[in-house]
Amino acid sequence: MKSLLITSAVLFSFLASARADEIVVKGTYQGENIYVRNPFAVSGVGFCVYEVTVNGAMTSDEINSSAFEVDLSVYGFAVGDEVSVTLKYKDDCTPMVLNADALQVKTPANFETVSVKAEEEKLVFTTSNETGSIPFIIEQYRWNKWIKVGEVRGKGHNRPNSYEVPIRLHSGVNKFRVRQTNNKKISVYSREAVAITQTPAITFSKSDNSINFSDATMYEVYDQFGGIVFKGYGQSANISGLAAGKYYLNYDNVQSEFVKK
Repeated sequence: MKSLLITSAVLFSFLASARADEIVVKGTYQGENIYVRNPFAVSGVGFCVYEVTVNGAMTSDEINSSAFEVDLSVYGFAVGDEVSVTLKYKDDCTPMVLNADALQVKTPANFETVSVKAEEEKLVFTTSNETGSIPFIIEQYRWNKWIKVGEVRGKGHNRPNSYEVPIRLHSGVNKFRVRQTNNKKISVYSREAVAITQTPAITFSKSDNSINFSDATMYEVYDQFGGIVFKGYGQSANISGLAAGKYYLNYDNVQSEFVKK
């Protein structure tokens, strides 16, 4: 038995994986079919691939040839629908998917912001004219940088699409935005949503083994070289395992530091 890994020079939005004697190509439907090079079995009896399924259902495609096509158009998929194609093959040969990027989102990331609003526990936004089922990344401005705080899969429709994503507000002025990035690393952003809270600023105290906050908060700990040590959410952080030295602490909307003795 053997395993096969499909690789590419670019990062695709599909997932291609392989287990013993099968290849699985996953992604979203983009209006294209899958093409396979299908060698003879080393045993000399028949061809390599003996079964093809699409989302778990056996296909009716003719696979007893040196090359064949998996026709995805017959399933009634809409662009953006999730698709999984499985090729099962004999253990003395290896087929090749010729266009494993067929399930890759090829359209550029693009959308229009109809509305975006930061509420107490969620970001609510509506978009239109999406060009593909590309993930929306939710970012919050904390500690002088934009950080990822959530993600939701885009619906990919031209019509208005509404989304809700859980968020956590810090004290003072909160800023959020929504981002889409395509496979070519081109990003498109929504306009910013602002929410102002009246909750008191969070403070912290340190003991030998822990950092204790006055209320639950997101936090990050960095070493003196700027490397992330750990991060989390809560009212305390265990620092018993840290080596002695100076550390930088981000919490609430504050940047601070402490020394571990």
